[in-house]
Amino acid sequence: MSVYLHAISTALPPYILSQDAVQAKAHELLGPKYPQFQRLLTTFASAGIDQRHSVVPIEWFEGDHGWRSRNDAYLAGATALFIDAAGKALAQAAWNADEVDCIVTVSSTGIATPTLEALAMKDMGFRSDARRVPVFGLGCAGGVSGLSLAQALSAARPEDKVLLVVVETCTLWFRADRLQKADIIATVLFGDGAAAACLSGVAPEGRQITLAGGTQITWPDTLDIMGWDVDDVGLGVVFDRSIPAFILDNMADAIDGALARSGLTREDIARFVCHPGGAKVVLAIEEAMELEGGTLDAEREVLRAAGNMSAPTVLFVMERVLRSGASGQMMATALGPGFSAAFLPFHVAAAA
Repeated sequence: MSVYLHAISTALPPYILSQDAVQAKAHELLGPKYPQFQRLLTTFASAGIDQRHSVVPIEWFEGDHGWRSRNDAYLAGATALFIDAAGKALAQAAWNADEVDCIVTVSSTGIATPTLEALAMKDMGFRSDARRVPVFGLGCAGGVSGLSLAQALSAARPEDKVLLVVVETCTLWFRADRLQKADIIATVLFGDGAAAACLSGVAPEGRQITLAGGTQITWPDTLDIMGWDVDDVGLGVVFDRSIPAFILDNMADAIDGALARSGLTREDIARFVCHPGGAKVVLAIEEAMELEGGTLDAEREVLRAAGNMSAPTVLFVMERVLRSGASGQMMATALGPGFSAAFLPFHVAAAA
């Protein structure tokens, strides 16, 4: 059963944090506490990021924040981002909110119960009988894994209109108390953002984008590579320095396996659409997949303009690739906690 992408949209929160401003604020807050901070200053310049966006102003980070304060900011900021991204996608698809039959919400940067789609339900105008499918814990892989889940739900009920919304507010978990290198790298890389997509089994008018079934792989004995530590203050990033090397050693086989399960080979793929975890990660992906240097240009552009927003970032890349007019067989991929990789083949018909 064919599943079609009717719309894809992105949203960014209101506060723009230039990389220079983030570096200066980090120097102010972390420099006196962290002996190695001076040595890590070069990472701000080499990260390939000009700016990020945040749900809170930069002055917010000067205060002491625990679970309640951080999660309250998540509830407010993530709900606003949900409404923004979902509203844009629905408008693009020419769907009314009360036509949506199923809502898949992906988020791993806060706790919301009721979940975000319920918090947004009245403002959005969703039907009371819309199915709600909240997903937590996928981290950076959540954009591709969420799209795969939405695809499977759409294939099961082709007439249904399925809305996927992916929201992360990574900046709220800036930590000035743990003094670990991973926290510095997170400060260098992470921003906030959201993306949304509309799917159904009914072919839209105009250019058709067909989504195939997604696949995942979780490597054994890799739980400590990426994720969150949970303590009394909040979430603390787990971001191992081995990630680029792990990609070089393992990504090619994982990609080939995912392609084979979809009846494809690398030669069939016109464009890989990848989650840009960071400048070194993008380089490692290109090398592991034997792509010409600079091939992942949209990935670098998204990273430069908005940083690593975790799960929605790959959908920002996908939106940019589709907007460029690219066509042919493609494969979306992202890495996340587990340590895992998610893959989704999709085909873009050439413009008429």
